[in-house]
Amino acid sequence: MKKYTLSIVVENNPGVLARVASLFGRRGYNIDSLTVSETNDPGTSHITLTVTGDEQILEQIIKQVYKLEEVIKVVHLSDSNTLSRELLLIKMDNGAGARTQLREIVDIYEAKIVDLAPGSMIIELTGAPQKIDAFLGMMKEFRIIEMCRTGVTAMEKDSSKS
Repeated sequence: MKKYTLSIVVENNPGVLARVASLFGRRGYNIDSLTVSETNDPGTSHITLTVTGDEQILEQIIKQVYKLEEVIKVVHLSDSNTLSRELLLIKMDNGAGARTQLREIVDIYEAKIVDLAPGSMIIELTGAPQKIDAFLGMMKEFRIIEMCRTGVTAMEKDSSKS
């Protein structure tokens, strides 16, 4: 099983996201990640979602999504031609000498400390999903108080670029 990223452009109408999401649920497909925003055209929205499956499941998903009336465009974003990013906010316990070690890891990953208190720090990291996963692996050595991670947002690279 492989993760696939889909870029879906839809009409910016109430209930469209619910219809797209319920289509996945009715078909038994799990959405791993989901982000939605307006586009530069206020009449359309952009949905980026990731699903796990195989090529056959991917083809079925694309066909089913296209059947929805408000769907304008569906694109499978290939790993080689896509720029993907996520945002992580994580609150760490920085007591018992952890502050220095945490700062070192923050520097290595080019993250930012966005809030610092006597007993905790909030760290912000933006990057590819693999970078976020690696950073979280390092953070497991410490006490995580709370964390929040956005879904993947992705865009095709310029194919005319050499």
